[in-house]
Amino acid sequence: MIAKLPNPIDRHVGSRIRMRRMLAGISQERLGESLGVTFQQVQKYEKGSNRVSASRLQHIATMLGVPVSFFFDGAPSSEQALAGVDDQASGYVSDFLSTSEGVQLIKAFSQIKNNRARRRIIDLVEALAESDDQQK
Repeated sequence: MIAKLPNPIDRHVGSRIRMRRMLAGISQERLGESLGVTFQQVQKYEKGSNRVSASRLQHIATMLGVPVSFFFDGAPSSEQALAGVDDQASGYVSDFLSTSEGVQLIKAFSQIKNNRARRRIIDLVEALAESDDQQK
């Protein structure tokens, strides 16, 4: 039996829920309790294997302090979703931002107020990534 792959938009919305939940420091258990579901159900939403209803998405948005549209920012186009195609360029960014390292990096970077220091950090990371590519 072939497993059905999650819809690309459901995956995107789920990854945005996960990213925002982690940035807000809210556990899957706490989000689930607020929604009246188990943390396993929250995991399924975040993976995109279960769709989030409109009313539940509104509740999640309220709890996480974002508009509902936040969850669709950068979502695959309707044509891509119908074809079952994920936008890999935004997919790997969403995947990274949904990790604890991604959340830590965003939190720390956003606390740096000096624009020049922020630019130098970006330059450093790009140089390290280029160095890594050359070693492969």
